[in-house]
Amino acid sequence: MPADLVLLSARLLDPGTGRFLPHTALAAEHGRISFLGDDREARALAGPGSTVVDLRGAVVTAGLTDGHLHPVSGAERTMGADLSACRDLPAVRTVLAEAARNLRPGSWLRGWGLDPNAFGTAPVGHAALGSVLDGIPALIDLFDAHSLIASERALELAGVDGPRSFDQGSEIVCDADGRPTGLLLEDAACALVEAVAPRPTDAELRARTARVLGAMAASGLTGGHAMDANGDSLAVYAALEAEGALPLRLRVAPWCRPDADDATVDGLVRAQGTGGRLWQVAGVKLFMDGTIDNGTAWLESPDCHGESAAAHWPDPRRYTDVITALHRAGVPTATHAIGDAAVRHVLDSVEKAQAEAPGSVREPAKGSVRHPAPGSAPWPVRHRVEHIETVPDDTVRRFAPLGVAASMQPTHCCEFTRADHTDNWSRRLGDERAARAFRCRDLWEAGARVVLGSDWPIAPYPPLQVMAGARHRRPADLSLPPHGPGQALTPLQALQGMTVNAAWAAGEEDDGGRLSVGRRADLTVLAEDPLAVPDTDLAAVPVLLTVVGGRTTHRAADL
Repeated sequence: MPADLVLLSARLLDPGTGRFLPHTALAAEHGRISFLGDDREARALAGPGSTVVDLRGAVVTAGLTDGHLHPVSGAERTMGADLSACRDLPAVRTVLAEAARNLRPGSWLRGWGLDPNAFGTAPVGHAALGSVLDGIPALIDLFDAHSLIASERALELAGVDGPRSFDQGSEIVCDADGRPTGLLLEDAACALVEAVAPRPTDAELRARTARVLGAMAASGLTGGHAMDANGDSLAVYAALEAEGALPLRLRVAPWCRPDADDATVDGLVRAQGTGGRLWQVAGVKLFMDGTIDNGTAWLESPDCHGESAAAHWPDPRRYTDVITALHRAGVPTATHAIGDAAVRHVLDSVEKAQAEAPGSVREPAKGSVRHPAPGSAPWPVRHRVEHIETVPDDTVRRFAPLGVAASMQPTHCCEFTRADHTDNWSRRLGDERAARAFRCRDLWEAGARVVLGSDWPIAPYPPLQVMAGARHRRPADLSLPPHGPGQALTPLQALQGMTVNAAWAAGEEDDGGRLSVGRRADLTVLAEDPLAVPDTDLAAVPVLLTVVGGRTTHRAADL
């Protein structure tokens, strides 16, 4: 049978070894790599319906996978005014004023990506934005997606006029007189105003998500670990796949909130493995804390404002019980844990779960080619911690023995913190804790599996930019010195963080992440060798071709 795809005149870079294979051609059939060899043999595999591409010496590597992103909820959040480039309040006001001028009467203004550093020493809230939002219902996402600024009109429409208590770590920030400042911290508080704000139609959301995913494919991404199933996410994935418009392979982890009872947890277990050919529910996402920037992380000692002193779960023991139940059921978990106390508690909980159910395994993903021997346990439940922004040495050393993956987003360090510790994140932590920022290299050298991602829409999704940030630890515009250059990854480590290690964290190390016959034909083709390009030039390397399951999802115009 003819091959579906034939790539010729290629340099085949295996991320597992960092070396080029001795072959110059690759063929794929039924979604998997079916041949590695020379051009002459590969040409013979092509038929009338085959896609044949002469790469003219371009570099083919295993498809790049983002270890942490939010495709559908991110697509919705980024439909408003982009504030991510604003560095001070005048810039914020200018962008919001332009958006307000273009609003239809009675419409809501949405904004996203606002860095709290833009407020300088002013309190974060609607008052600092001046009169630009007067009379306008507005919701503005701060960059961490754990907090919102609501305008006075938005608060009025939502009936939010003072403090409230919540069953999870959330807060309506109020002034000394009990009046809301507009700053809403964490999901439960944000949801009060989001509930009365208009949402896009199903068609609008599907179209916006398709555009986002298409751009992700053009950036070289072949897959992503989607860290929520919020809203209509699963229906959007199903609809796009039915239309042939899903260009990424997505592994989806629905949220488990602190108020989840046993029946809810059982429902999350039953949902595992559901999905389509390219998307599947696989895992559960939990939150152990919030963020350092808004004072809702869980630190072993409070931050310099006396905040970040409590867990997101009112009773952390309940979190431990849920982790144990999911582990026993063979369900992998991914827990958002930023502060040192939060990370420690997650590792304690995983250790307890492993002790109580040491033989727990998960079922292989549908379509997996891996066939274990009878009685073996080839799919141990693999848990992971997301973010890990500041942790001490003893915590770093615990990841590898527990088999817990360290899911890191180095561009958060690059874009939102500074080497001189003048940023909001560092000022809150103080010098000692800020100096142990995003310890990617230490975790790697301690034996942890470090998985790289963007957490889009928190930070840009292009994978070469993520890998570049992991290597140089500087902003994308290179305007500042590196923050913690000793924590930089090598070029090969950065590549493995989005290939080999991403596959391992998903329990798919025999199915993806490398180039060999029988593995998925998920491929990223680059104009240059990503291991030889200088760190500061990597993000600009052209992506020539992206392939998912043997199907081309992006092809450069000149290829």
